[in-house]
Amino acid sequence: MKHFKVLAVLVLFLVVSCNDGKQQKYLPGSIGAINSVTVVIDNELWKGAVGDKIREHYASPAIGLTWDEPIFTLNHVPKQSFTGALRKTRSVIYVELDTLNEAGIKTDLYATPQRVAVIKGKTEEELIQNIAEKAPGVISTFQGLELKEAQTRFLKSLNKEKALTEKFNVKLNVPSIYKVGKQENNFVWIDRQIPKGHANIIAYAMPANSLSNDSTLVRDIVRMRDSIGARYLPGEDVPGKVTHMRTEPAFSPSVFETEIAGRKAYEVRGIWDVKNDFMAGPFLTYIIDDAVNNRKLVLEGFTYAPATNKRDDMFQLEAILKTVRFL
Repeated sequence: MKHFKVLAVLVLFLVVSCNDGKQQKYLPGSIGAINSVTVVIDNELWKGAVGDKIREHYASPAIGLTWDEPIFTLNHVPKQSFTGALRKTRSVIYVELDTLNEAGIKTDLYATPQRVAVIKGKTEEELIQNIAEKAPGVISTFQGLELKEAQTRFLKSLNKEKALTEKFNVKLNVPSIYKVGKQENNFVWIDRQIPKGHANIIAYAMPANSLSNDSTLVRDIVRMRDSIGARYLPGEDVPGKVTHMRTEPAFSPSVFETEIAGRKAYEVRGIWDVKNDFMAGPFLTYIIDDAVNNRKLVLEGFTYAPATNKRDDMFQLEAILKTVRFL
């Protein structure tokens, strides 16, 4: 009788498992380099106007870099070759001529996490129209997915230094390869070596009423950054000259309203240089309203790596800064 009960339980377990199996889809983990997108499309379409429209949107220049780099690296794959490991890529655009005229985003078709933008049309003109109309939403979805993937990757080994918590009562998920290089009463500088240069994170606080005039916002942000550069970020010694980081005078930074850690913020992207010297590179700044502490918290990432691509290093800095938590 006892054996019969055990057998009954096992049978029930198998039945439930089979029923669940009808509803659950077990998928492999997705793969691919950060900011890499697989474009599944016939060769002739890729070479023509349809491919041009895809490249126009998905390989457009990223904002705030020292030279043009595409927001995504596009990898073209003909439909017949989209098999095996290629189906596990994280971000996919699938384009084809069809009897339907439709476009949308599908989640976790072949792997997880994965987003597949499926774009169909009865003619090339319909494909082009659908690509253009859906591009902003698809790009935003892909960027969010890539951001989470970058954050997941560096969770494996985090920096345990407490300078940011002690100075500003916040935490960031910073990879262990970054180290605190400088800290003062209202300033923390964290950096790491990258090929031919270094990637940097700085943090400081400003009065809550800073940047209160919308009509002079960009000018006031530049003035704020330059004052911090003059005080905390000196350049190399040049006889008879003052050197320090500043906002590159020839390029006005781009400013966007955003939200960080549930708080209103400004996102600033632009180019920095060193006054009276030849160093320069891209920067990304978040100026976060922190009303609880009657301040604005400023988090910035910037890189210096002459004659190298910087998109992915800046993207990692963005991923780090967006992990901020107020304690």
